[in-house]
Amino acid sequence: MEGRKLLTRIPHVGVRVVSLSFEELIQIYHVREAMEGMAARLAALYMPAEEVQGLKDLLAQHEKQAELQEGRAYFQDEGDFDFHYRIVQGSRNEVLSQMLCGELYHRVRLYRYQFSVTEGRPQKAFGEHHRIIEAIEARDAEMAEILMRRHISSARANIEHHFRERSGPQGQPLMPVRTVGEPGLTEE
Repeated sequence: MEGRKLLTRIPHVGVRVVSLSFEELIQIYHVREAMEGMAARLAALYMPAEEVQGLKDLLAQHEKQAELQEGRAYFQDEGDFDFHYRIVQGSRNEVLSQMLCGELYHRVRLYRYQFSVTEGRPQKAFGEHHRIIEAIEARDAEMAEILMRRHISSARANIEHHFRERSGPQGQPLMPVRTVGEPGLTEE
């Protein structure tokens, strides 16, 4: 985790999880919006039909989660169990994959779950995922990009709303709820 810049060593103190300021997190979401939009566009062009079916199967697994059914949260493990990760891999663009699935991916995962518990957001995000898959399956690259950008933008707006409700000074770091070693529970 230290190699991914998720941990920082403080002399004579120990290791701490890196925290982002509100501005840093919002900037990351702006980058995600553009880059994951591009990934969805490319996935619509290049993702093989069996991988599109794999995305549908993944959402069918997610739909069985009690937390999602109850509207409390939408959890995704990392890697192949993460909707966004699979879309990026399906883009067939190595540079995009390295950028989105490297340090950026792991830094964002520390915060995604923290902001996923807004009333109605889990079901909304799940529905957005379905519509993105439909556009990819229809090979509608433009629509896939638009839907992914809206999806990430909605997640960013949710973070901004949360921050306004419980904020201190705008430069204050946001502490991820997750601790090192806890399973990868996430949402957008």
